[in-house]
Amino acid sequence: MAQYLPLLAMLILATVFAGGSFLASGLLAPKRPTLAKAAPYECGIVPDREPAERFPVRFYLVAMIFIIFDIEIIFLYPWAVIFRQLKGFGIFEMVLFTVAVFVSLVYLLANGALDWGPAKRLMATPTVDPAGARDPRRTSSSTVRRIGPTGKEAA
Repeated sequence: MAQYLPLLAMLILATVFAGGSFLASGLLAPKRPTLAKAAPYECGIVPDREPAERFPVRFYLVAMIFIIFDIEIIFLYPWAVIFRQLKGFGIFEMVLFTVAVFVSLVYLLANGALDWGPAKRLMATPTVDPAGARDPRRTSSSTVRRIGPTGKEAA
């Protein structure tokens, strides 16, 4: 047990240092928020307009599918090298892993993760009242563009 004492001491010191650093920065840091500090900053270029559009969720689903199959390939190489030593257990584990990946792929295909056609509308198109009232289901967080109080697109 004495051989683990230096490791335990290092773990405790690292935890105390990390916690102390966060605490000190929270207590000692100047708190003067400005519009320039709250603005997004990328590569030294100050943005002068909103981005064109958000990435669709399908983009992220395809990225996750790629990662899942990449991980499966990474697991297949070592298994292929020593599968004779693993015998029945190795085959069972690889079949189980492959079935899990295949079931997830079938689920994603069934839900349209790889359908690149026009997106289906989940909500009916809001109707506009002739008197100028807006649809109550439409909020500022449910729309992509910012609309000013006059109803025109904000510049």
